[in-house]
Amino acid sequence: MINAFFNFAEGTEMSRKRELKRAIEDCELEIKSLEQKRMRSQSALLESVLMKSEPDKTEMEYFRVFSALVNKERQRLIQLNEELKNL
Repeated sequence: MINAFFNFAEGTEMSRKRELKRAIEDCELEIKSLEQKRMRSQSALLESVLMKSEPDKTEMEYFRVFSALVNKERQRLIQLNEELKNL
C-alpha cells in the first residue's frame, strides 16, 4: 500500500514537471512572438526619430502594450522555472 502511494506521488511529480516544461516552452514562444510584434512598433518609432517627425500615437501605444506583455510573460517564465527547480 505504501509503495503504491509513493509510486502515485512520484508519478504526480513527474506529470507536474512535464506540465511545467511545456508551460515554459509555450511561454518562451509567446515572448518571441510578442517581441516580434513590439519590434515592428519600435522600428516605426525609430524611423520617426530619424526622420525628425512626430511619432504615431498608435505605434507608441502598441509599443507600450507589447512591452508590458513581454515583461508580464518574462515574470511568468521566471515563476515557472522557479517552480520546476523546486520540484
